[in-house]
Amino acid sequence: MSSHFPFRFASLAVLASLVAVSCGGGGGSDSSSGEPSDDRLLVVTTVAPITSIAANIIGDRAKIVGLVPEGTNSHTFEPPPSAAELLSTADVVFINGLQLEEPTKELAEANLANGVPLVELGDETIRPDQYKYDFSFPESDGKPNPHLWTDPTLVKVYAGLIRDTMVGVDPDGESFYDTNFTAFSSLVDEFDEVIAATFDTIPVDQRKLVTYHDAYAYFADTYGWNVIGAVQPADFGEPTAGDVIDLIEQIDAEGVPAVFGSEVFPSPVLEQIANETGAVYVDDLRDDDLPGEPGAAEHSWLGLMKSNFVTMTDALGGDSAKLAAFELRNVATDEATYPQ
Repeated sequence: MSSHFPFRFASLAVLASLVAVSCGGGGGSDSSSGEPSDDRLLVVTTVAPITSIAANIIGDRAKIVGLVPEGTNSHTFEPPPSAAELLSTADVVFINGLQLEEPTKELAEANLANGVPLVELGDETIRPDQYKYDFSFPESDGKPNPHLWTDPTLVKVYAGLIRDTMVGVDPDGESFYDTNFTAFSSLVDEFDEVIAATFDTIPVDQRKLVTYHDAYAYFADTYGWNVIGAVQPADFGEPTAGDVIDLIEQIDAEGVPAVFGSEVFPSPVLEQIANETGAVYVDDLRDDDLPGEPGAAEHSWLGLMKSNFVTMTDALGGDSAKLAAFELRNVATDEATYPQ
């Protein structure tokens, strides 16, 4: 995630206005007419990629509100007081889990009405023996790497969990959710095939990642990449001089061709590391900040992953043409609220 900065006042205003107009316990929209009803279910999500995945399954049958503003550090994000009232009216809450959003989880647990599902998608997607630990997420801290959404094969599991939960809450919408899930799964499968073909153009010995924040552990396992290291330590502060020296030595030893920073918060330390090793510095990867503006096709989980994978492929000597031509699209209407 990107470096932490104070919650924006604009986002507080957005949450306050949503509390004023939101009401839980609805019957959903009329999927035959496509017209949202005033008493739609309220679904609350956290980080933008999860909001986007949920929107592809739920469409406009429910009101979807994201809580974590894009461009913030979701590991350290503290929800504002207005989020408590919003959560108290929610019919479903989807979070990533795996200890990514603990303050938000605690606030939800304290404010949700009885019987409202709080679904930790990551915890229900992989088992503890599948957890990844690394420099940014050492096993000694007991917090596994939570970034499952960078692996498309795991995103299909997220989507299935969202579908199943919504059917339980809104059984009248079962066919609607099933249709969207089937379409989304097919889209992810199509994307997966293009990704694999694109990555095949990168020399095997160059499929190596050095990043600002380690968001690709599960992705690397699935697609046969090697995560060399990350600059941001477990406390999400600045790396020590020793950390920097160790990473420089590792990059030299591994012959890493490029290092990747964050577009939102470029890292001078990572740029220094690149200069010291002769690696190319690329500063426009995103962890959970979707490209473009809400409503645009690129402002989606799919747009996020396509942008990152094209960037990786180009910097590491591959041919991204086929992936760059992949059509960005949602399978359902995305009217979700994404705090900016």
